[in-house]
Amino acid sequence: QVPLVESGGGLVQAGGSLRLSCAASGRTFSPYAMGWFRQAPGKEREFVAAISGSAGNTYYADSVKGRFTISRDNAKNTVHLQMNGLKPEDTAAYYCAAKSGGSNSRNPRLYDYWGQGTQVTVSS
Repeated sequence: QVPLVESGGGLVQAGGSLRLSCAASGRTFSPYAMGWFRQAPGKEREFVAAISGSAGNTYYADSVKGRFTISRDNAKNTVHLQMNGLKPEDTAAYYCAAKSGGSNSRNPRLYDYWGQGTQVTVSS
């Protein structure tokens, strides 16, 4: 098991910024690729960003490219999602996930462990 706990969500005005964090415990963190996904009410869970294990290669959904930045600190077992230029359509519950094998993927079914989510609400 890799327990994951997200934090940093909240209410922000359009154009504002938030920084989400995900803390992992229980196992060595670096072999896992880490991803952020989001789910709005009535919609399917969608990929936001991912970062590979030790190499730290990043991968973004087109909808957030240039606005969001994913990063990781393997020494602290944490992954962050810096979100700038937030839009009302970014409103969703955001989930952190860990994928064994270390390579990035946008497919949520390939991720083994999930956090409970943190709500992000962007007002217009």
